[in-house]
Amino acid sequence: MSRRIKIFDTTLRDGEQSPGVNLNIKEKLIIAKKLEGLKVDVIEAGFPMASKGDFESVLKISQEIKESTIAALCRAVKKDIDLAYESIKNSNSGRIHTFIATSPIHMKYKLNMSEDQVIENAIEAVKYSKKFCNDVEFSAEDAYRSNIKFLIKIFEEVIKAGATVINIPDTVGYAIPKFYGDFIKEIISNTKGIENVDVSVHCHNDLGMATANSIEGILSGASQIECAINGLGERAGNTALEEVVMAIETRKKDLNIYTAVNTKGIWGISKAISSITGIQVQPNKAIVGENAFVHESGIHQDGVLKEKSTYEIVTPESIGKINNNNLVLGKHSGRHAFDNYLRNNGITLSAEELEEAFLKFKKMTDKKKNISYKEIEAIVNSNTTDLKETYKLISYQVYSGNKMICTTTVEIEKNNKILIESAVGDGPVSSAFKAIERTIGKKVRLKDYSIKSITDGDDSLGEVIVKIEENNKIFVGSSLSGDVMEASINAFINAINKMIDSLN
Repeated sequence: MSRRIKIFDTTLRDGEQSPGVNLNIKEKLIIAKKLEGLKVDVIEAGFPMASKGDFESVLKISQEIKESTIAALCRAVKKDIDLAYESIKNSNSGRIHTFIATSPIHMKYKLNMSEDQVIENAIEAVKYSKKFCNDVEFSAEDAYRSNIKFLIKIFEEVIKAGATVINIPDTVGYAIPKFYGDFIKEIISNTKGIENVDVSVHCHNDLGMATANSIEGILSGASQIECAINGLGERAGNTALEEVVMAIETRKKDLNIYTAVNTKGIWGISKAISSITGIQVQPNKAIVGENAFVHESGIHQDGVLKEKSTYEIVTPESIGKINNNNLVLGKHSGRHAFDNYLRNNGITLSAEELEEAFLKFKKMTDKKKNISYKEIEAIVNSNTTDLKETYKLISYQVYSGNKMICTTTVEIEKNNKILIESAVGDGPVSSAFKAIERTIGKKVRLKDYSIKSITDGDDSLGEVIVKIEENNKIFVGSSLSGDVMEASINAFINAINKMIDSLN
C-alpha cells in the first residue's frame, strides 16, 4: 500500500530568515492562503517569541487558515511555549513546535548544558506544551551532528512525555544522502515508541544536498518533510518544496509514496513569493526556473516536438505553468473576459485579488495595446498586500543627458496634499530617489535595485525590485510598468510605504 508523506512548509518561518527577507503580516497571510491552496499539511507560520510582529502574524494566520495545521515554533522555555499557544489557540488545527539543541558543540558553546540537563528541559517542554495542545512536535536542533545514542535516549523520553512528531534535522546541511539515510534508519530501528509518532526530516542545503537528503530520509522511514518554497531559508536555504514534491510525484510508483500537494499551484506560488520577497529564482532552478522547460539544443528540440517525454520528465502543465505566450488581451477586454482568461489558464483569484489585478491590467493597456500571458502572469503575481499608500506618485519629469546634470521632479500625494520636489543625481534613477527623499523628509538607505524584462521586445513590461533598510530590517518594494522610470519610482515608494506601515 502506498505511503502518504506529509509536507510541512516553513517558508514563513525559516524562509523568512533568508538574508534580505522581511515580510509584513499582510504578505504572510497572502502566502499562507496560497500554501493552504497548495494543500500542504502543516504551515509553520512563525516564531512568536521572536517579535511582536511574528506573534501577530501567527495569530492572524491561525484565525484565517482552515485546512492546514498551523505550527508555531518555540524554544524549550515556558514563556516561549505560552506565547506559541496564545498565537495558535484559535486555529482549527494547531501545533506547538518546540526545540532544543542536542549536538556536543551546541550544548557546550551555546547552551552550556550537560546531556542530562538537555533531556530534562526537553521532557519538561513537551509535557508543558501538551497541557495546551495535543499536537506537539519536538526538534533536536543540529541532530545530525549529535551522538546517536543520546538522540535515541532523548527521543524516547519526549515520546513518553507526549510528543506526536519527532524532527531529526540536518541544521547545518552537513549530511550526505547515504549516511543521512543510515542515520534515520538507526534512530527509527532503536527508539522505543517511535512507531506511534511521525518522524520528520528538516534538511538545509549548504552542500547542495537538501532535496536528496530529504528523499533519502523518507525512504529510510520518515513520514514528514520540512521544506520551503523556492528553497528559501538560512544561508543556502532549505529543502525546496517544489523539488521534493515533484520528485515524489514523478517517481511515486517506484517509491510507493505520495503527497496531497496540489502540484498545479507550484508555479504560481513560486512566482508570487519571488515577487513578495524580492528574491529572484535562478533561471536554471529545478522545477520553477524560467529555463526548466526551455530546450536550446537542436537534438532536444527535435525530440520534444516529436514526443515531449523524450526530454521532459515533468510537464509545465503539471506545476501550473501554462505556455500561452502567443495569447494576448487588449484594452477592449472586460473584467469577465479577463477572469475567464485567467481561469482557462489555471489561475483562480478571489474577488478582491481579481479586481486589483484587473485594474493594473487596464492601466497597462492605456500604454500598451496588447498584454501577453507572461505579462498577465506577472501582474497577478506582483506584490498585492492591501498596503496603505502613505505616499502615491502623481507625476514625474526627468531631464537627462550624457552632457548635462540629471534632474528629476516628482509630484507626490500625501494625505490629499500634493508635494513637489526636485533633485539632481548621477542618473535619472538616482535623482528620482533623491527627489522622493526630499518629499518625505528622510534619507533612505538603498540596499538593492534590480530590473528585469518580463518578455522580449522593446515594448515589454519591466519589473523593478527595490530593497531599503531601516532599523536593521529590509523592506522590499516592487512595481511593473512599460516605463522603467515609472516602475523604479513606484517600487521605491512601495518600499517606503511598507517601512512606514511597519512603524505604525
